[in-house]
Amino acid sequence: TTTLRMIAGLELPTSGEIYLDGKEISQLPPSKRDIAFVFQMFALYPHMNVRKNLSYPLVSQGMPRAQVKAKVEEVAGILGILDILNRPVGGLSGGDRQRVALGRAIVRDPKAFMMDEPLGALDAEFREHMSQELRALHDRMGATTVYVTHDQLEAMQMGDKIVVMNNAVVEQFGTPQQIYDKPATMFVADFIGSPSMNFLRFDGALDEGATSVDLNGQTLAVPKQLQGASGKLVFGVRPEHVMLSDSGNYRGEVLATEYLGTTQIITLDTPNGELKARIDSAQLAAIGEKVALNFQAPKITLFDETTGLALRSSLNHEVLAHG
Repeated sequence: TTTLRMIAGLELPTSGEIYLDGKEISQLPPSKRDIAFVFQMFALYPHMNVRKNLSYPLVSQGMPRAQVKAKVEEVAGILGILDILNRPVGGLSGGDRQRVALGRAIVRDPKAFMMDEPLGALDAEFREHMSQELRALHDRMGATTVYVTHDQLEAMQMGDKIVVMNNAVVEQFGTPQQIYDKPATMFVADFIGSPSMNFLRFDGALDEGATSVDLNGQTLAVPKQLQGASGKLVFGVRPEHVMLSDSGNYRGEVLATEYLGTTQIITLDTPNGELKARIDSAQLAAIGEKVALNFQAPKITLFDETTGLALRSSLNHEVLAHG
């Protein structure tokens, strides 16, 4: 939220610069930045109907009445609210109020949109529907949109690029696929994904020239760059890369199962603590059963537990540098 407010000019940054279309705007007042802000709580004028709420930004700019009417009806058509233009906003559903709030931002044709958890006040059904509408609207408008959400699934579904922040520090910036497949830190790996990444800890020095480590019966490969390294290493594996096996020394007891249609999530008690696996629903895994497990080695991410940084994005890919 603070980042959005700085971009919009509602708060001053303590350091750094803000650029919009290649122009430094840090010292410009909010009215000169041409940025629209959409809040979680709609921020509509309750004494006005929908049409007047949409018209207000244009009227305040001195736009001729005929142009205002045409622009309002164009935006209302895009958002599917033409039939409620003359209704008071107080009697609207949450979804319609959010459409009106979006419309009031869109009607100005701003250079950029700042959206601060705009779907946070909606129930689950409306959130899913409105997230699809927002994505389609963004593709149609073409304007840059900075969207704040604490819902990692929402970010993955809607974002072209994602910035993961932790206590005002950027942990990682990249596409949804990069963030998911190549997490730069343990925080990102734990935050992105449902269920989140499993962490298997190896505490101790690696033997010089060692190409693998043994984690209580599970052999995991070690990249050449790290052979002979010491310290606390963490092997990260996504639940979908944990496989039930017919044989093997690494075993776990099934503690719980969660049926999700074509897949199921099973929680296992293993020598390295609880792990979660996402497996095909056709596979049988009864609570209390002891099963053998294997991991898809190319999908494992290796971390330094002391720093929390990824040492490699995957055991078959390049070393990641976190900055």
